[in-house]
Amino acid sequence: MDKQLLLICALTFIIHIIGTLAYSVRIAGIRTRRIAVSLALFSILMLLSRTSNSFLGPFLAKRVETGIDQHVAASTLLVDFRWLLFSASLATLLGAILIPTFQRAFCRAVEHFQVHRSVPKLLLHAVFKGGLSYLKTSASLPKPANVTGLREKSGVSISMTAMNVIATALWTVGVFAALYAGVLDPSVRVTSSTLSSIINGGATIMVAIFIDPHMSGMTDDVIEGKIEESQFRRAVVWLVGSRLAGTLIAQFLLVPSAMVIVGVAKGL
Repeated sequence: MDKQLLLICALTFIIHIIGTLAYSVRIAGIRTRRIAVSLALFSILMLLSRTSNSFLGPFLAKRVETGIDQHVAASTLLVDFRWLLFSASLATLLGAILIPTFQRAFCRAVEHFQVHRSVPKLLLHAVFKGGLSYLKTSASLPKPANVTGLREKSGVSISMTAMNVIATALWTVGVFAALYAGVLDPSVRVTSSTLSSIINGGATIMVAIFIDPHMSGMTDDVIEGKIEESQFRRAVVWLVGSRLAGTLIAQFLLVPSAMVIVGVAKGL
């Protein structure tokens, strides 16, 4: 693995670990009863993720262009994409393990923001005034009870879990499939690179219309005392597990999705 591929894998890792840790912000919002402030922190996480994603695309596109110019075999470049998808799965798994730790850290961040009402001060506090050391003192592994209790009622239906698997798989593979389509047929590589929305557009719709509103409703139910916090935590475990499954399934969707994009690009 060369330095360029390692950098792209690192960006992919950052994007997916942030997306996984975002679940801990929801838990922190329930713990502190500061839902609006938690949403503000959630927006910061999404900003970091999108910033990483904005760098990922050009680096990966450059690697594909260089491979095509040097007549690198499509199978060789496919291995690179496999590594990127593996990075996404590894980040999701590590993010799941770190959720208990970051849930405590985000609780403290919410309380700090409630006092100072300043995002820059919060970021400075996190980096320079003990925020990082607090992660060490609050480090905690997931409790076995969170896994053994999965059979109990969680509030997330099988259909909702399956939808999260599909949405994650499509969102994970979207940009990669669009760029790999250019490898399969270089004559339409520019058109193909703009067609990632064919794959991840459906994922965005599913998350925005079904999954996020459902989790927001559950959050309100916990605050109002209609369901227990433990039930919400089980729902988070199910969704994180389905997210991991989605990144693994993305491995199988990469080539078929790229072929679909090639077909669409030729038909335009």
